[in-house]
Amino acid sequence: MLVSGGMIPSYLNMSSLGLLNTVWAMLLPSAMSVYNMVVARTFIQNNIPNELLEASQIDGCSDARFFVSVVLPLSKAVISVISLYYAVAHWNSYFNAFLYLHSTSLYPLQIFLREILVQNQFDASMLYEDAEMLAQRQGLQELIKYSMIVVSTLPLLCLYPFVQKFFSKGVMIGSLKG
Repeated sequence: MLVSGGMIPSYLNMSSLGLLNTVWAMLLPSAMSVYNMVVARTFIQNNIPNELLEASQIDGCSDARFFVSVVLPLSKAVISVISLYYAVAHWNSYFNAFLYLHSTSLYPLQIFLREILVQNQFDASMLYEDAEMLAQRQGLQELIKYSMIVVSTLPLLCLYPFVQKFFSKGVMIGSLKG
């Protein structure tokens, strides 16, 4: 789980599961990270006392009810940070789309942005007789490139203020103290 088998075994695995050219091929391979699981477990063990579990069991609370009613509300910081990590990872992932998706209707935004950049790339072999036209073309390419950066980061920048209050506390969960 820490180190994947590589590109070819993962492609063969997705193919044998029948997940090629589906949305699940983008979501399932990176659905669980061992590091994030360890961080969440460490946070829960260090911040939720066992006395809460014992008190809830005395009151007749099941383990599932304890998890939903006590652990989840007290773990908002770690859940929001890990959710943000997963959101950023899924938002920026385009390599899995190259491997697993063949239909353009399923492509993520990052692939479309890459296609636009590739199509508008300046070809040095093309010589323009007019220097002004060359400067305009290069200016347009830079404008497209910077607008792509804004388009690709804007949704995550809009998401961040909602989890920012938990982020400073949650980021320190996996760090060493000493």
